[in-house]
Amino acid sequence: IASDGQVVVRFGHILAKQCLDQRCSTELLCASERTHTLSSQLGIVARVKAVTGESKASSELLLSNAQNLVRAVRHLLRAAEAASVKGLGQPSPDPEAEEVAAFCLQWKKNLSWHRAKEALNSNRDELGLRKTQEAKAEPTLMALVQEPPPQTRNIPKHPSPRKGHTAMDRHL
Repeated sequence: IASDGQVVVRFGHILAKQCLDQRCSTELLCASERTHTLSSQLGIVARVKAVTGESKASSELLLSNAQNLVRAVRHLLRAAEAASVKGLGQPSPDPEAEEVAAFCLQWKKNLSWHRAKEALNSNRDELGLRKTQEAKAEPTLMALVQEPPPQTRNIPKHPSPRKGHTAMDRHL
């Protein structure tokens, strides 16, 4: 979890460089630094816990740090959403920067598609407000992060061998 936090930190730094809005860029940098701090702290606590063994206090501290890191990542992703909506400049020729820009562009397209679909939907009351029971939530970067990549969606991770065959038979 701690190393994944560092990946999100790199994402935040790259996006902050591309962001056209100074306030959004500053917010992204602050959120990235907080996430970096919590990620490093979690890594240290995990290493100490591995050496010292099992105790209730160290388990609670590890859990608390992991929860703080998750909250920081959510905050960073919300800041990334704001930056994406405000606008991004051209990414640098760095492949990682291009990947970040493509990821945010995909989310922004999903958001625009969702909003257009909702605008056409007649599930509105007499004041033009969406009815809460039938309204779907807008797409978020968190949802994109959590969904599996498209090429692996329908591929089983561990196919079970057919009767009379072993796992090695599939490799022959």
